[in-house]
Amino acid sequence: MRTGRTTPAQQHALETLSSRWLIPYQATLLNWSEAFELKLNPPEQNPRHILEIGFGMGETTATIAAARPQDQFLALEVHPPGVGALLKRINDIGLSNLRLMRHDAVEVLEYMIGSNTLDGIHIYFPDPWHKKRHHKRRLIQAPFVKLLVDRLRVGGYLHLATDWQDYAEQMVAVLNAEKTLSNSSTNNTYVTRPAYRPITKFENRGLHLGHGVWDLLYQKVA
Repeated sequence: MRTGRTTPAQQHALETLSSRWLIPYQATLLNWSEAFELKLNPPEQNPRHILEIGFGMGETTATIAAARPQDQFLALEVHPPGVGALLKRINDIGLSNLRLMRHDAVEVLEYMIGSNTLDGIHIYFPDPWHKKRHHKRRLIQAPFVKLLVDRLRVGGYLHLATDWQDYAEQMVAVLNAEKTLSNSSTNNTYVTRPAYRPITKFENRGLHLGHGVWDLLYQKVA
């Protein structure tokens, strides 16, 4: 877990808004209709289920959810300041299609998300663990990818982004080796940033300094 100071506004959001927008972890399958109060979103609309893993401070998450009101977003993060910040943002904007969980992604996927449940998975700028001896700690490894793919429906997508080139290369190698995924890139590597993913302030600063950003987009085909 990253360290960092929780501001008074973030702490207030954690204390006052968690009961409204934060889903508690429990080792039983998530009922999406109950979690998103489907009575406010008629079942015939068939909302798509999108999971985001590691939303940081939540700016991108809120922007995407606001632009795609027909989809339901479940966003995971363990960093308290980030959870508090996004809770406040959800409340300020009035988003009804976004719920948060403050728990380990692997356990959530294993126990709360059923097979063939998700229509999309977003993983943006995961910790690169840039020292070589720490690469084994990186999130995108073959066993974790198999878990992700199992939870995706056929036709569902997996969208990742990183600003570390060697991590991007590792991601491509791992994901291209997963036979049930098809790389959406024309050259089997990276794609142009999809329009729905906004450029963050941090990312924009890096781009101005000449730093690269790599987007990867895959679809489950079997």
